[in-house]
Amino acid sequence: MNYRLLLAAAALPLAAMPTAAFAQDEEAEASGPITISGEVGVFSDYRFRGLSLTDHKLELTAELSVEHESGLYAGLWASNVELGNGKANNVELDWSAGWSKDMGGVTVDVGAVYYTYANNSGLNYIELYGSVGTTLGPVDVTLGAAYAPSQNNIGSQDNTYVYISGELPVGETPLSLHGTFGFEDGAFANNKKDWIVGASYDIGSGFSASLDYVDTAHSLSALGDATVVGSIKFAF
Repeated sequence: MNYRLLLAAAALPLAAMPTAAFAQDEEAEASGPITISGEVGVFSDYRFRGLSLTDHKLELTAELSVEHESGLYAGLWASNVELGNGKANNVELDWSAGWSKDMGGVTVDVGAVYYTYANNSGLNYIELYGSVGTTLGPVDVTLGAAYAPSQNNIGSQDNTYVYISGELPVGETPLSLHGTFGFEDGAFANNKKDWIVGASYDIGSGFSASLDYVDTAHSLSALGDATVVGSIKFAF
């Protein structure tokens, strides 16, 4: 459950910034209408909407996404996950598809994700999502929501999650600050609130690191206790 997907909601490809307009045009022409990107990461904990899904253990992730110039995209995200059976080697695979487009300074993103669990298909479920993002001064702000319709695998109930997130670059440095506040109610939570405050650092050559403070309210579980999550990622 890549909150970085809903987180937000799809992986956007990284792009280099050429030093000349001609170089930019040449690169765009060479890249073609389809962009393929990926990312691998190591996290000190798998936190999804404030809750640990690895029982406070290490998380390893891998992601692959394909985007068309029309805005259509598809992605696959994988992680280890702890499902409460004493084993940390269960695998979660999230299959996503959607459409994202910049419309005059406002980025719209809509799609769906199918959460699947190896050897635990009784936990698989589908969720719809959407978000709107824009820039307010130096801050990138996103408002988003995710809705899981009533399904047998989530107790024949629906679930709603809404959030607001922001990111602030620190001048011309590789450092940026970010934060997210979310509210969830339904099959997975009862008026739960969660929030993240942290910083990210672009190391270069595709590598980045982040440090986040994560906490919840009304999670009704020790899996939502406050913690600090560190990560290192490599995008390609």
